[in-house]
Amino acid sequence: MSSPQNPHNLIVIGGGAAGFFGAISAAQAGLQNILILERGPEILTKVRISGGGRCNVTHNCYEPHELVENYPRGIKNLMGAFHRFQPADTITWFEGQGVELKVEADGRMFPTTDKSETIINALTSAARENGVAWHTRCGVEKVRKSNDLFELKTTDGVTHFTKSLLVATGGIRSEHARIPAEDLGHKLSDPVPSLFTFKIEDYRLHGLPGVSVPNASLRTGKIETQGPLLITHWGLSGPATLKASAWGARELSKSDYHFTLEINWTGNETPDSLESKFDEQRRENGKRKVAKRSIIDGITHRLWQRLTETAKITESTTWANLTRNQSSQLARELAAAKFKVTGKSLNKEEFVTCGGVSLDDLNLKTMESKSVPNLYFSGEVLDIDGVTGGFNFQSAWTTGHLAGLAISERLHCNSSGMV
Repeated sequence: MSSPQNPHNLIVIGGGAAGFFGAISAAQAGLQNILILERGPEILTKVRISGGGRCNVTHNCYEPHELVENYPRGIKNLMGAFHRFQPADTITWFEGQGVELKVEADGRMFPTTDKSETIINALTSAARENGVAWHTRCGVEKVRKSNDLFELKTTDGVTHFTKSLLVATGGIRSEHARIPAEDLGHKLSDPVPSLFTFKIEDYRLHGLPGVSVPNASLRTGKIETQGPLLITHWGLSGPATLKASAWGARELSKSDYHFTLEINWTGNETPDSLESKFDEQRRENGKRKVAKRSIIDGITHRLWQRLTETAKITESTTWANLTRNQSSQLARELAAAKFKVTGKSLNKEEFVTCGGVSLDDLNLKTMESKSVPNLYFSGEVLDIDGVTGGFNFQSAWTTGHLAGLAISERLHCNSSGMV
């Protein structure tokens, strides 16, 4: 237990990826007497469930100017941070802990074991080896700063004191995650869901769950995304959908998740280019039945049949007999189909929100508050969120690492009499 006479050097509020990595980074830089406080019964819960239990550690995108393009909130502010610590550094760090990562076709990176426990063991082992302690079932109820120390009152009735404080409470949708930042004078933007799937009730999707296309384009308002698209029992999912939900998080929230979505199942074809392809089929395969076989790469037979049905093309219709009206309607269903979205659903168990502490309120080299000395933030409590694919974990590693190094350096400078 700490006291005003014998405070901790660092207390971290939040036992998730950002909190653990911040504590470890500070400890590996030489700081001692570090404690992590976690409200829940377990640490690193998001690490455990990420990627279906495999843990999508990061993404193989190593150019900071390309990496920031995956952060709807943070794109303008994270460039410098990623120059200091990016996926290549994450890979090196985990390799140093004996963890080998692999790259999948879409760029996502996982441990070769395909087990999130591998990542959890690496983090907890590194923490123990460097003297970091943690308490679970220990939520923070109140925080104040007095005489250059932070005083934390916790749910177990204990009061802790620390010279520096790292807030890594995760997404601020819950009230307790907001307490430390708000108690210390930081205003938080309202949280809204960032990664979610679209609920659509439309006969064109009925009976097609599991059908996917490799490269669809989605558009709603000013939001445009492209990538794999998956039809589900309740509507649409897949990377293209999740990107749209991330980039449009606030706008879609304002619409109460009722909006019109335009889908180009082909990705890059236009109605005109498709009609040209249909004319070619008329000339070269006039006797072939239109519904028999998809002529567009990536469009499965089941989806093609449904689109031809929608265009009122019968099973017996040949390319030679295809009317101009049918041709035009099929082209629109392929490249400019409109659907009514009537709600959202969470992406599996991966809760991601946008909203939090404004990056404008921080020194982004150190993640320190501009208004409260020795107060630092990392992870999802910040107004940063990435698209799916390992980007949210990467921002946790990056912001945690920068905060941990800065805390260690500052306390070492103070203890040696340096300014």
